[in-house]
Amino acid sequence: MLPRLAGLSALFVGVTLLSHADAAIAGPSLDQFEIKDLETVPGAIEFESQNDFSAGNPRRRVVSNGAGGIIADDNTVTRQREGIEVEMGLTNFLKLRLGIELEQGRLDDPKTFNDAGRMGPLEFDGYGAETIWNIIQRKGDGIGAGFLVEWDQSVHSDEASTLTIGPIVEWQSGRWSATINPTAIQYFGGGYQDRGKLDFGYAARIMYRTSNELALAVESYGGVERISGGNTDEAEEIFGTFNQYRLGPIVYWTFGDTDDDDATKKKDDDDDRKVETTIGFGALFGLNSDTPATTIKLSLDVDF
Repeated sequence: MLPRLAGLSALFVGVTLLSHADAAIAGPSLDQFEIKDLETVPGAIEFESQNDFSAGNPRRRVVSNGAGGIIADDNTVTRQREGIEVEMGLTNFLKLRLGIELEQGRLDDPKTFNDAGRMGPLEFDGYGAETIWNIIQRKGDGIGAGFLVEWDQSVHSDEASTLTIGPIVEWQSGRWSATINPTAIQYFGGGYQDRGKLDFGYAARIMYRTSNELALAVESYGGVERISGGNTDEAEEIFGTFNQYRLGPIVYWTFGDTDDDDATKKKDDDDDRKVETTIGFGALFGLNSDTPATTIKLSLDVDF
């Protein structure tokens, strides 16, 4: 087990040193569209790929600055994002995740009106680490609760890094389950407008498992920009802040070791764990004018 963990950690550290890019756009925080769970098994390793692709993006608002240039809004809009993560179960109440993210977003500092709507290249955007603490452990039906602590480090010299904290509450009754994860996102560093800024975010899901292999869910993700702190720059004085809300259906297909995790947990602790793979696919629809009309979600989880 230790050689496997050491190899994965070395790979993560190596990737984080590959890129030093220019500043990305400053706007509302946009976390991965993923529902955090509380299950943790000591020694378990999970590979995760979280991807999303947006279409029908909101039109960027632009005005002249009176000196031959332009001022463009700072709404966070991307064409695609790819996240790669490795999760490790440390104890029966704590797990650790390391990850990197690639992103293709709007140009940060467009010079002309034509450039305002253009997308930059897909590039390495940041890396991070998170811990999930399982405080009230759920055994089968009932309620479980825990806490998320996540640090996201930007590779852009003028972009803020963020600390995300918040509770995770799970509920299950038979084939039905629900999860909610409200978060506070504190900004550190970055430009003048981001220093001390605090955003609010949330992720929520209601899911019905038709079998061990198939689950149908409705998921919602959102964020409210600048609930406190920070400084207002010229763009924000003109265009205001931006809040994004998404809601839509997601289908999860699981194959491999599809035994019920709660029913077989003791057996898995004693025996070698089998590989379980889950693919998630669906569409999230924007609920206001600040949010892309459609975001396609594609996820891959491989649990060793």
